[in-house]
Amino acid sequence: MRFVWLALAVWGTIHPMYYFISWFQENGWSIMAMVDAWHVNAATSGLVWDLTVAAVTLTIWVIYEAFAKRDWLRLLAIPATYCIGVSCGLPLYLYLRDRKG
Repeated sequence: MRFVWLALAVWGTIHPMYYFISWFQENGWSIMAMVDAWHVNAATSGLVWDLTVAAVTLTIWVIYEAFAKRDWLRLLAIPATYCIGVSCGLPLYLYLRDRKG
């Protein structure tokens, strides 16, 4: 399954970033403008909050297991989650969690 987790982490990086970069190229490189775009209607706001709750949940899980297992490499999933997205952070965490040693 390690290969599957890694492949999903790569896909979860490339696919969303394509859309983010396209949006920035069309609308300027403003993070706040993008955040405003995420809340243009109730449907997009609901999706943002859904992903926010998932990201916070993943962060708590990562921190808990990193300290319990004393495996600090797992913490890399946290910046991946907030800088790229849950679509990268979750499969990356599963990849790091599944490694031997």
